[in-house]
Amino acid sequence: MPTSKAKSRTDPAVTKGQLTPERWIEAAIEVLVVEGIDHVRVDTLAADLGVTRGSFYWHFRDRDDLLRRVLQAWRAQATVDLTARLEGGERDPREQIRDVLTLPFRGRSAARAARIELAIRAWARRDDTARFAVDEADAARLAYIAQLFSALGFALSEARTRAALVYGFIVAESVCASLRLPPAQQQARNELVEKLLVGGDPPLRRG
Repeated sequence: MPTSKAKSRTDPAVTKGQLTPERWIEAAIEVLVVEGIDHVRVDTLAADLGVTRGSFYWHFRDRDDLLRRVLQAWRAQATVDLTARLEGGERDPREQIRDVLTLPFRGRSAARAARIELAIRAWARRDDTARFAVDEADAARLAYIAQLFSALGFALSEARTRAALVYGFIVAESVCASLRLPPAQQQARNELVEKLLVGGDPPLRRG
């Protein structure tokens, strides 16, 4: 596990005018992942980015404002944008569920997303604002997956239950390295999960 401070990723030529809010947010997320929320401080980030503290206040009112923006950025990337990509127009619900099941296995991007998710959830155990953001994200993700099962013909209560099982599966696969299998075995496991939760022909809708 890394113990040193996050390295500066700023080009020496970057000025406060060129340093965007997104750059500060990215730096804050990096420190959050590597060192935890207590180390996400204005002076630390300014040093990492090679700028003065004053540069920070061009974009943010204070540290709390930055942290709110971090949560907003995480929710947008890990929930809103992701759901939009999975939906991809009028895609078949079964195909979308299959894609959801493969999310934890998409290489470096999935591994980084999992590290950020763990850091956010650790922060949420101590902070009401972060906990609310996590609860919102969980609810939105579960609602999206439940809607897919509902579109396949499952009653709402059963669709929600199946969505919870799928969500539990992908969260566990994302954060528990000990569950990982070689690609062929992992594909077989995913296919079994899909078979158990989706089945063959869509069921008759039950009230």
